[in-house]
Amino acid sequence: MTRFARPLLAVCVAIALSGCGLIYRPDVQQGNLLTKQLVDQLKPGMSKRQVSLLLGTPSITSPFERDRWDYVSSIQRRGGKIDTKNLTLTFENEALARIEGDYFPENAEQLIKDAKKYRIEFPDEKRPGQDKKKRRG
Repeated sequence: MTRFARPLLAVCVAIALSGCGLIYRPDVQQGNLLTKQLVDQLKPGMSKRQVSLLLGTPSITSPFERDRWDYVSSIQRRGGKIDTKNLTLTFENEALARIEGDYFPENAEQLIKDAKKYRIEFPDEKRPGQDKKKRRG
């Protein structure tokens, strides 16, 4: 009987500790991560192609509303509450007409810092020493 008691005790302790929050839960970030500099470059009258080249593919495009693009980002810190950001772009006659959303409140920089913690590089950033190194052929 003691042969089964130790593994059973280990399983019970693991289940009990998982409910206490002692087990590590990573931050989970999903969706589009946009920088303030990129969003500031948006100008009314830009074509869909120009916006797509600047911000990338939108998270949500509806087949019923082809003139509305949604860029959505969510982060869940340590298994807590999910914080969602939304940037909505509306087009009229294939040109950008309106920019709406709550993507950049006061803690938007924190999202970018968190992403850099996981070594995500953005296309507009240079790597340190990138221009100093030259390829020798």
